[in-house]
Amino acid sequence: MHTRPSLRRTRGARPRTTTRLTAALFAAAALLVSACSSGSSTSGGGATDAVLAALPPATPSALSSYYSQRLQWHSCGTSGFECATMKAPLDYANPGAGDVRLAVARKPATGKGRTLGSLLVNPGGPGGSAVGYLQSYAGIGYPADVRARYDMVAVDPRGVARSEPVKCLDGRQMDTYTQTDLTPDDQQEQNALATADKKFAESCGAHSARMLRHVSTVEAARDMDILRAVLGDPKLNYVGASYGTFLGATYAGLFPDRVGRMVLDGALDPSVDARQMNLDQTAGFETAFQAFAKDCVRHSDCPLGGRGTTPAQVGDHLRAFFRKLDAHPIPAGDAAGRKLGEALATTGVIAAMYDQGTWEQLREALTSAMKKNDGAGLLALSDSYYERDADGHYSNLMMANAAVNCLDLPPAFTGPEQVDKSLPAFEKASPAFGDGLAWASLNCAYWPVKATGEPHRIEAKGAAPIVVVGTTRDPATPYRWAQSLAHQLSSGRLLTYVGDGHTAYGRGSTCIDTAINTYLLDGTPPAEGKRCS
Repeated sequence: MHTRPSLRRTRGARPRTTTRLTAALFAAAALLVSACSSGSSTSGGGATDAVLAALPPATPSALSSYYSQRLQWHSCGTSGFECATMKAPLDYANPGAGDVRLAVARKPATGKGRTLGSLLVNPGGPGGSAVGYLQSYAGIGYPADVRARYDMVAVDPRGVARSEPVKCLDGRQMDTYTQTDLTPDDQQEQNALATADKKFAESCGAHSARMLRHVSTVEAARDMDILRAVLGDPKLNYVGASYGTFLGATYAGLFPDRVGRMVLDGALDPSVDARQMNLDQTAGFETAFQAFAKDCVRHSDCPLGGRGTTPAQVGDHLRAFFRKLDAHPIPAGDAAGRKLGEALATTGVIAAMYDQGTWEQLREALTSAMKKNDGAGLLALSDSYYERDADGHYSNLMMANAAVNCLDLPPAFTGPEQVDKSLPAFEKASPAFGDGLAWASLNCAYWPVKATGEPHRIEAKGAAPIVVVGTTRDPATPYRWAQSLAHQLSSGRLLTYVGDGHTAYGRGSTCIDTAINTYLLDGTPPAEGKRCS
């Protein structure tokens, strides 16, 4: 899981439990402002001079009870896993205002002898369940040598999954929301899109008023430090993917002297604003689509063109298909009666860009839709992206995603007029997806809580080596973000995967896996400038 463009704004990735896009703040806006230099907002996407400041090394006395709590572990889920509930202050600026209860899970080290402590994992989102990721993948699928030496640990960030989840729309309302036309052709359709985003935001405010002001990335990073202390670890060892890289980097910026072995895979760049972040991501999905197009036409079952068809022509054919669906949605065999329209079809295609292993499934789904008038395959891809089950229930992924994104950064656009003016830039970045991703970036415009964060650099001066992993054709977290973050971090070490897909660790590259495993087990980071393919 990793950063996702929510086809509504996202920053990160999808967990491997099934598999959004596009940002850290202290407990209160005033604290963040004090940590950043003046003039830290960037409207044009350029790098900011603001730097996330480290917190004082001493634990405030008002937080001592949280740092000294004892977790009550019990068996849960798959055999070998333990779960507990950890308390953290709802508001770090006012610890007496109440608690938030966070779901924690672990799988003890499987090897004999002395362990290396805990290894905290986060799959991204924001909004992905780290506990679900641990139990379905990391705790059983990470390299055996790593699982032998570390207690594998996860905590669902505040507002996510099992940790007092943000709640907004119900399943039927989400079905309507995800089918909203994201390529409005006239003023009436623009108004309908704005109304849908307003209704979503108002629903989140009505159902989750207590949490919406306290789901920032800085607060989640401070929660991780409480967990580190409660687990008895002097340093935090961590592997974060997609948005999880922003969470990990934020921790390093706040607590540089407590960084252990940290891997940030599929990195975000905290120094760019929301508009530029969405624009960069739009270009990233175009890069991934171009790679898919070149691969597709090599196969006899490619419905978008045969050998000799250029990627640009493949894109033309896809857009023509989307326009056809916009006018005439097709059956999808859905029990709830949903048809495949342009919005869900676009989400289905976007979902397949995260992993080239899904390209064959996408070809088959496109073939069924384009040649057999059957949208079931693309609908299934879209449902997996939104984490919608067969009974019409959604996880809170997209709700938490919006809550964190809209708190971490000021909105990319404040109204339809700004989107309209930016359409040429987005369409240039991606002829295939630009207009839809531009309009999807409107969702934070109507958020009921004002953003408390701003773009900033993270230096984490004094931290141990931090490995930043970037994939050259990553759709959701473009490679340039990894380059930027590795440069910002005083101890950053860039590890490059020349290839396709979102993130690199555990996805088939022996070179990448060996470099990361060696670092996690021996503490030796990869050589500066190391590249793998």
